Amino acid sequence: MSQLTLKRTPVFTAHLRNLQLLLLTSAMLLVFGALLIASASMDLAADHYGNPFYFAFRQIIYILMGLVVGLVVVNVPLSWWLRSGWLCLFVAMGLLMLVLTPLGLTVNGSTRWIPLGIINVQVSEVAKILLIAYMAGYVVRRREELINTWKGFFKPLVVLVMAAFLLVIQPDFGATVVIMTAAMGMIFLSGVRLSRFMPLIGLFLVAAVLLIITQPYRLKRVVAYLDPWQDQFDTGYQLTQSLIAFGRGEWVGVGLGNSVQKLFYLPEAHTDFVFAIAAEEFGLLGSLAILGTFTVLIWVSLNIARNAEKAGMAFGACFAYGITLLLALQAFINMAVNTGLLPTKGLTLPLVSYGGSSMMASCASIAILARVEMERLDLLEHREGGKA
Repeated sequence: MSQLTLKRTPVFTAHLRNLQLLLLTSAMLLVFGALLIASASMDLAADHYGNPFYFAFRQIIYILMGLVVGLVVVNVPLSWWLRSGWLCLFVAMGLLMLVLTPLGLTVNGSTRWIPLGIINVQVSEVAKILLIAYMAGYVVRRREELINTWKGFFKPLVVLVMAAFLLVIQPDFGATVVIMTAAMGMIFLSGVRLSRFMPLIGLFLVAAVLLIITQPYRLKRVVAYLDPWQDQFDTGYQLTQSLIAFGRGEWVGVGLGNSVQKLFYLPEAHTDFVFAIAAEEFGLLGSLAILGTFTVLIWVSLNIARNAEKAGMAFGACFAYGITLLLALQAFINMAVNTGLLPTKGLTLPLVSYGGSSMMASCASIAILARVEMERLDLLEHREGGKA
């Protein structure tokens, strides 16, 4: 459990703003997300389950479960994560392999979940945090080797390629992109020269192209992305319906609960495309409000990581950078998909979209960032106390 001794001294109060903003923006997204889920899912829930609040009630339960997970994670010292890097890697890889066994649950052609009674756990949501924890530990322990030798640079890539292979088999291309990009970002921020990434970036681009052209459904998504209106009732249906939702919203939206696109026009309206429903019901201003809230959340998270780095908390800073990249990439990709800037990826909007695994992973991510800031404040408090 946490042994932090955060006292309300002038030093502590002056540096509390990041923690307050982190929790405030997270709470705003949770509340707004719950309202959106209730609005976007009512007709679907009434038609399939006879209860218009079926998904809304479950989302509230997921939020409560996420808050419990967050309370547990925020009390885990960063030193435990650093010591348990190999354990995190073992559990992450084990989960990614376990889902490919008969225990895995297949939905819409993808085997990404392990059923646990009231909730289906999406293993990639758990694995991405554990892999980032392992990567942060590796970067801190082997920083000199990582920066100065090709061997040190390629060692973590072997682990990432193995994880990516297991994710692609599921298939979960979106999670693969997010985890690989976040890990590469951590390595770059550790001080590795950009020139070392050039051949790797070229290799990843070739691999991405091969993955797209060898799977018909991925190729259809790319074609639909390039010109969704060419086949708007088949391959481009989801994107065109999302764009219609944005168009109907205009400046201030049609009002909460008045969306037309959620009436069986836009698939996955309460999960992957909840941002489009927000745009329809709250308009451009509402969309910008959500975007602005995420921008503040990511900005604060980067501040937390940077301040931890300045305070000499190498592992905490690296871990916070990795978690921030995960949140930022997933939020950006989801909103970009909704607006047609990227092909469909199947990624949820953190803290907003419907889903238990995503919600608990998002709350755990916020808790890790909060823990980093709390330990930094505690360290600062002790330093100031020593000077006094």
